[in-house]
Formats: sequence, structure tokens, C-alpha cells
Amino acid sequence: MEKLRTAALACCLACLFMACAITAYAAGQTGEGEVFLEELNARYEEYQARFEAIETVEDIGQNGYEIIQGQTFPVVMESFGEEEISFLAAFDVNYRRLAVFLADGEGNILYKTDRLETNNRILGQLEQPTREMAAVSFADVNGDGLTDIVLITKCVNDTGGYAGKAYKVGDVLFQGDGDFYRDWRISDKINRFDMNKNANCIISYVRDGCSAEFLYTAETLEELLQNGFSIIEEQHYTRNFEKLGRLQVVPGVFRISEYDIFMVYLVNAQGNIVWRFQPMGDYDNLYSLRGINGRDVDGDGMKDLIVFGRYSYEGPDGHIQVDSQCAIYYQRTGGFDIDTEFSKYYQCTEEDTMEVLVQKIREYWGWQVEETQE
Repeated sequence: MEKLRTAALACCLACLFMACAITAYAAGQTGEGEVFLEELNARYEEYQARFEAIETVEDIGQNGYEIIQGQTFPVVMESFGEEEISFLAAFDVNYRRLAVFLADGEGNILYKTDRLETNNRILGQLEQPTREMAAVSFADVNGDGLTDIVLITKCVNDTGGYAGKAYKVGDVLFQGDGDFYRDWRISDKINRFDMNKNANCIISYVRDGCSAEFLYTAETLEELLQNGFSIIEEQHYTRNFEKLGRLQVVPGVFRISEYDIFMVYLVNAQGNIVWRFQPMGDYDNLYSLRGINGRDVDGDGMKDLIVFGRYSYEGPDGHIQVDSQCAIYYQRTGGFDIDTEFSKYYQCTEEDTMEVLVQKIREYWGWQVEETQE
């Protein structure tokens, strides 16, 4: 297992240095690039030395980590013995990198790792966008009789197209013989196909094989239906989307664990999927669909798609909360662009209706002439 840890560290360093070397080369400053890489190497070695120095719970704070309050749990990990031990999670205060620890009753660290999916959001960078621990769950997810650890974090990027928007990152630590290991392929699918909304979704996928992958890879409506997609018939209709032609608007859900993943598809006359949307974002579940409207709202002569729904999620206190959200997809020549501005300008409420929202969106764009629907 130590060889695996060494190999993982070597791979991590290789990716880190490759990304930074590309940056230095692109800048065209060979001398400055070498200095930058040396500084980065020194910073990483300092960070790694602090992590490796942690041998007791007391060492965690002394080496620049802050234990996350409310995320410390007594657990029994079979390969570590029959006695309860403590699970702890902590953030490096300089770089927001997450680490997890298992400690015995005397405070000695039995196991520790920072080889986590959430610490690889920005390759080639020590500082990561992880902001908080969203969930921790303990269950045997691979059927070997050993308790595994399911982790979900919340991240927020400071830059880029997704800057300022919170998103979740799921991960699984599989228990081995006095150690844990990760399967990057499983973690990749959990996050790429939005099965990271809560621990139950992750467990349903890893343990039971209930996968939402088809929602993002299916090419036809028939394929969706064969895999368990359920159409919301009252909002299922046909619209002429100018450049894209006459298309079915097909909203529906796929149930994983006790949650409904909500998707909307545009399907042509041959039954092929032309476009797909996920209006619920990082919410856990579709609570109710208030309406879907195909109408030009930005005044460019092409029909846009407005999806108004209510979505539920588990709040910090464990109680279910519900938000009303309006997603707008503006039709462009080659497809659709998701709105990023109106949602900052106006926050939907439970009292809103689709007609009220459409008028507000049109007013936002400075065009209040009502359009005749088909």
C-alpha cells in the first residue's frame, strides 16, 4: 500500500509540474519559469512535510490544519480492530486542501490521506476551491464486508466561467487491509454525471449500479425511456425552434435513491436528441415543475426556453428546504446559451408564475411587446 501512496504522489507531482511547465513555456520566460517551478516545488515540499508530520490529533492544528467542526464521528473500521475510532476531516488553512484522518482513543493517527478528488479541481495549483464539507457517510458500498467512506464537498471557483457558483464534488474511500484506496474512474463518473448530490445517490450508484450516466450520453428518446426516464406529460409539447426546426420539448425525471433528477430534452421528428438541459443544477431533487415555455424573450427573433421549477435540498440543519428557480436558455445559431445575468438581477419566489417571469425577463431585455405563441 505504501508503494501505491508513493506512486500516487509521483503522479500528482508530475501533473503539477507539467501544468506549471506549460504555463512557464507559454509565457516565454525560461529563466523566470525555472524560478517559478523551484518556488512551487519548495512550497509543495513544505506542504507535504507538514502533512507527513501529523502523527497525533494534536499535531493536526500544529501543522497548519483546522479540524472541521461537526465532521468528527465515532466509527468502527473492521480492518482497524473492533474498537471505535474517530473520523476527522480538516482543511489546510493556506491552500484549502482537504485531509481526512482516523485516530484511536489516545489520539494517535491510524490513517490519513489528502489524495482526494476535491484536491484536484485545479490541476497544477496547490490552492484548491474547496469551501466546506457537505456530507460524510459510512457504508459498505462494494460488498466486501468492510465499511467505506463517502465524502461530498462544496467548491467555489474564484475565476473562470463558473466563478462564484457553488458545486459539489463526491468521492469514495474504499477500506482495504488497514488502509483505504480510491478508484478515480468511479469518482470521475460520480462527478461528471451529477451523481454527487448526496451520499445516497453515490451509494446507489457504487453499491447498486443505479447510474444516471445515460441521461447525458443517450442519443435517442427511445434510449432514455428504456433506461427508466419518465416523461412529465403535462409539459411535453412541440415547438418550432427556427434554425433547429420543429422539436419536441421533453421534460422528465430519473429516480436514483429517493431523488428525482430532472432533465429537459429537445427531440426531433426522428426521435433523436438535439439538445439537453439540466435546470436543477446542484439541487438534490425536483420538488415540482411550474412550467416550461418556448418563447423569444431576448428579442432576437428566435425562441428561447424558460424552465420554472421548485427544487429541494438538505439544509445545514438537516431539514429539507425548497427553492424556486428559473432557468433560461437563449437560442443561438448553433444551439443554446444558458442565462447568467437575469438570475443575478431577479430572485424567483414561490408566488411567481410563468407569465410573470416571462414579462420580467422581457422587461430586463428592454423589449415589452408581447409575442403570439403557437
